[in-house]
Amino acid sequence: MSETGYGDFEFERRFFVRGLPDVVRDDPTPTLIVQSYFLAVDGYAMRLRVQADGIVLDPTVDLDAVDVLDLHADRFDFCALTVKGPQVGGTRYEAEREIDVHVGIEMMRRGGARIVKNRYSAWLGDDGWVVDVFAGRNRGLVIAECERGVPVTNLSIPSFCVTEVTDDRRFANESLAHTPFPAWQHQFARELADRGPTFSSGFGTNTLASPLA
Repeated sequence: MSETGYGDFEFERRFFVRGLPDVVRDDPTPTLIVQSYFLAVDGYAMRLRVQADGIVLDPTVDLDAVDVLDLHADRFDFCALTVKGPQVGGTRYEAEREIDVHVGIEMMRRGGARIVKNRYSAWLGDDGWVVDVFAGRNRGLVIAECERGVPVTNLSIPSFCVTEVTDDRRFANESLAHTPFPAWQHQFARELADRGPTFSSGFGTNTLASPLA
């Protein structure tokens, strides 16, 4: 049981962003993350994840031709095996166990559908935020996320957040590993143009704030 009393549950809200916000560009140690999904069905997922701090992906590198695991194999210093349940209203079961980095990398080389991203962090108002800039087959996608140890209610939403995608399963990392953003980004753009930005009304009061607030 966690200190918050919620056990192996995570609470987060996620937002579509156009480009890397200026407020996180000064993060001195962005994190390179590679995730490989060995199961992704009906919201249930099992993944391996390796990461290394201080590595920014070169946008000119073709990750379809060059394996990012080979490029930075000696820099990865964390690996975990994680199982997840379906997300319901910003709440999701997640159980994680750290494993040996070298074992994890070798398993990822042998299977799973991958995503690759750089993660930037910043403290905005009362919350810590991360911004994921995707590479490889999801290049061009940027997602901002606020996570708490309790349900994410009454949130001050930075102005760089275009629209909320918390409950849009297409944006789940395991979905992106199998159906990358470029395959449906034009459909999403049409949806956004037709309906305009939306923010969930089921999490208390939303306050649209300045990024520096």
